[in-house]
Amino acid sequence: MTKARVNPSMTLTHQGIEVARAYYNLLEPALVEKAVARGEGRLGLGGAFLCETGQFTGRSPKDKFVVRTPSVENTIWWENNAPMAPEAFDLLHADMLNHLKSQEVFVQDLYAGADPIHRLDVRMVTELAWHGLFIRHLLRRPEAAELGSFTPDWTVINCPSFKADPARHGCRTETVIALNFDKKTILIGNTAYAGENKKAVFTLLNYLLPEKGVMAMHCSANHAIGNPVDTAVFFGLSGTGKTTLSADPSRTLIGDDEHGWSDRGTFNFEGGCYAKTINLSPEAEPEIFATTHRFATVVENMVYDPETLEIDFADDSLTANTRCAYPLDYISNASATGLGGHPKHVVMLTCDAFGVLPPIARLTPAQAMYHFLSGFTSKVAGTERGVTEPSPTFSTCFGAPFMPRRPEVYGKLLEEKIAKFGASCWLVNTGWTGGAYGTGRRMPIKATRALLAAALDGSLGAGQFRRDPNFGFEVPVSVPGVDEALLDPRRTWADAQAYDAQAKKLMSMFAANFEQYLPFIDADVRAAAI
Repeated sequence: MTKARVNPSMTLTHQGIEVARAYYNLLEPALVEKAVARGEGRLGLGGAFLCETGQFTGRSPKDKFVVRTPSVENTIWWENNAPMAPEAFDLLHADMLNHLKSQEVFVQDLYAGADPIHRLDVRMVTELAWHGLFIRHLLRRPEAAELGSFTPDWTVINCPSFKADPARHGCRTETVIALNFDKKTILIGNTAYAGENKKAVFTLLNYLLPEKGVMAMHCSANHAIGNPVDTAVFFGLSGTGKTTLSADPSRTLIGDDEHGWSDRGTFNFEGGCYAKTINLSPEAEPEIFATTHRFATVVENMVYDPETLEIDFADDSLTANTRCAYPLDYISNASATGLGGHPKHVVMLTCDAFGVLPPIARLTPAQAMYHFLSGFTSKVAGTERGVTEPSPTFSTCFGAPFMPRRPEVYGKLLEEKIAKFGASCWLVNTGWTGGAYGTGRRMPIKATRALLAAALDGSLGAGQFRRDPNFGFEVPVSVPGVDEALLDPRRTWADAQAYDAQAKKLMSMFAANFEQYLPFIDADVRAAAI
């Protein structure tokens, strides 16, 4: 078991951080006890930890910065990553450490990457005990014998009570997330939203791994039970169904959000899941629902009865981005190793608020690159600050906020791996059908599951397809258990001409967005462009 200790010298053994008290590698019971005693939240039913994140209930991507140093000058996608001057970071770092001198902190020595060849050791220093609990779930835990000699590759310091000074620290607001690749340090201030912790590490891996020929993927992954060779990955932004659709009881869950694809196969970066819980039900998602009543699960921004502690899963008055964080082994069919084979199927999930795209389409490799670089979806309410209803957007590689390098780097890596290992590619719309957002309805989850099951078991690929007149990809004509009309989105609209107008509008948006990539892509992908 992991041993916890309190640092008697009041100074962390890394970076010389002076604090009032440092708690090292506390286990879950101790972290829950500390969080409750400090008034950070309440103990819920089954021992879950109920908490709120205050002002910030989603990520703050516009407050994320990369320190602009010569070592990364020519490799960072600066149009997508706001720069911070090294001098400003040094001031920010010094001021944050000075602020921490009067604080207790919670240190977790963890790592990212289930494949030992590509493991990254990370020391997480958090001001909140429940942040320590959260990241202990989400990253992976070293063996107890390793902790005595643990030397972090990177350090993350998260201090929600620290407010940045834009004029002094070269940032946008009092909230800041700053990555310094030279100093191997990430600073997070003035936000208690726990997702910033894991996404900061993911951003880091998205920069480091491509240099090793590893594709870093914003995706969930699973494999056939007893057969890791039959692996599928599910790309998608938050709210498109990565967690829900990969948690298939008929398959083994590798992970729900972040993975790598190396020459050895697929591997999970994380050790836990961070699932959306709005309207979660025991009927539709029994295992994820059950985690909200298990010991040490972090239940974030969910409304509950203060007397009975019963959670109201339909109440989005705090945010639509309600979530729970739990270790992967809380899911009964989860992989014990976090490893899978080379993806046999690559699924790209999109939440189409226009109501134009079919529920599933088969893509050629060139079309897969087109849709991967396009990254079309709709931002779902609450995931980012200021998003209150689905908003159509293009997020390249299905994860632009976490991409430090130019998108062509990731696109080329994915293209090479699809070609080398012969993966089948699918586009799945979990958004609207029968009309756009406001008039149509969400795609039935039962139909989506049936279509995916048919794709993964090979029966869908053996069926009859039609060519979509707008996007050129192939759409199945019929699938057992799925209404045929659903497979032709034009037929689901009351006004077919209104559908045509909406499709034309969406296609023009695709074309306008993709112009930025035309100088950087191969001819086959250019030919697949709309």
